[in-house]
Amino acid sequence: MTEALQELGAHIALKRPDDVLSYEVAHDELTVTVATGGLVACVEFLKSDAGCQFNSLVDITAVDYPSRAKRFDVVYHFLSMYQNHRIRLRSEVKDTDMIPSIISVHPSANWFEREIFDMFGLLFSGHPDLRRILTDYGFRGYPLRKDFPTTGYTEVRYDEVQKRVVYEPVSLVQEYRQFDFMSPWEGAQYVMPGDEKAEETSK
Repeated sequence: MTEALQELGAHIALKRPDDVLSYEVAHDELTVTVATGGLVACVEFLKSDAGCQFNSLVDITAVDYPSRAKRFDVVYHFLSMYQNHRIRLRSEVKDTDMIPSIISVHPSANWFEREIFDMFGLLFSGHPDLRRILTDYGFRGYPLRKDFPTTGYTEVRYDEVQKRVVYEPVSLVQEYRQFDFMSPWEGAQYVMPGDEKAEETSK
C-alpha cells in the first residue's frame, strides 16, 4: 500500500508541479501539500485524471496553529472508489487569506466550506452562500479557534418577563474556572460493591 501511495504522490507532483509543494506518505496515508492558488486546478486534476479518479469528496476541515505565520491548514479528504485510494490535500493559509471554493468541482463542498467559515472564520472566494451554518445569528467569535474561550462570550436564556430568548455576557463565579485535574477516584476512601468477596477469597 505504501509503495502504491508513493507512486501516486510522485504522479500528482509530476503532473501538477506548479500546484504541489510537497507530498508524504505516513501511516499508510498520502498527504499532498498544495499552494492555495492552485487548489481548484489540483482538485479538478484529481477528479479527472485516469490514474487518480478521486470522485468522492469525503470531508473538508481546518486546523489552527496559532504560533505560525500561516495560522491555518485547510484540509481536504478525497476517496477514489475506482483506484481504492484515499488522499489528503492540505493548504496553509493566513486568517486574512481568501481560499478558492471548490464547489465548481464538488458541489458537496458547499456545507463543508460554510462550516469552516462558521467555526474558524476562514473565507472562501466564489462560494454562493457563505454564512454561518451551526451557530446562531449574531454569534460572536469562531469556536474552533484555539484562542476562543471555552465559556464563550455570551450566554442564552429565556426571559419570562420579556417572553423571549435574550443574550447576555457570560458571568461565571471564579470557582468555576479553577480545576485541580484530579480524578474523582484518586484518594477516595470508598469500597466498591463486591470488593469484600475478593478479600474473602484471599484469606
